[in-house]
Amino acid sequence: MAHSVTQEYMQIPAVTRAYTTACVLTTAAVQLEFVTPFQLYFNPDLIIRRYQVWRLITNFLFFGPLGFSFLFNLIFLYRYCRMLEEGSFRGRTADFVYMFLFGGVLMTLFGLFANLFFLGQAFTIMLVYVWSRRNPFIRMNFFGLLNFQAPFLPWVLMGFSLLLGNSIVIDLLGIGVGHIYYFLEDVFPNQPGGRKLLATPGIFRVMFDAPQEDPNYSPLPEDHSGQSWNRQDVEEDENQGQNEEDPQEDD
Repeated sequence: MAHSVTQEYMQIPAVTRAYTTACVLTTAAVQLEFVTPFQLYFNPDLIIRRYQVWRLITNFLFFGPLGFSFLFNLIFLYRYCRMLEEGSFRGRTADFVYMFLFGGVLMTLFGLFANLFFLGQAFTIMLVYVWSRRNPFIRMNFFGLLNFQAPFLPWVLMGFSLLLGNSIVIDLLGIGVGHIYYFLEDVFPNQPGGRKLLATPGIFRVMFDAPQEDPNYSPLPEDHSGQSWNRQDVEEDENQGQNEEDPQEDD
């Protein structure tokens, strides 16, 4: 049983596995009172003046205490992060990590002006938005109540958040950053005069992408000449031995 669980866990794509695990462990640490949300939230003053740089990361890892909101966000994070990594980013781990970095930096800059404390939900909406725009013809069903095309999913989630009484600023931030990435990566390069602006740094490819084999490399053919010469030598030795034994038999 434990082996099968471990095997299933290791089959999750690397980036999705790392991010989801970090979110679960962060929430567990808060629930067990090892840390408090006050040590995790985004605070520019504490980051700059007291060098608490971990807040740049931890504010993306906490979705609130255990409850409906946490489970809802974690399920959507895992599902759409994995589908992106196994879909349009398959074999492109460096590009996927670079999208994480691009989205995180933009959200952090917006967070400076919007007075936001935790950006994990916005990051999830960004992933959902990018996936939905790259899969425009997939039909979605939301809790058996609504049927719609995939590109409407982020807006449905924003409406659901509004019904729950939450602020939609965080959802709008995720949609906005997701659209910026989608436009720069998928739309603008295909426009007349457009070009690719989000070039993944080479160091990311060295760190995260598996090395590719050289297509011009061709292995040398195996040399069997030594083996054939050895066989010939053995046959000659056997024949010579038989010829030496024959005169003794005639005597």
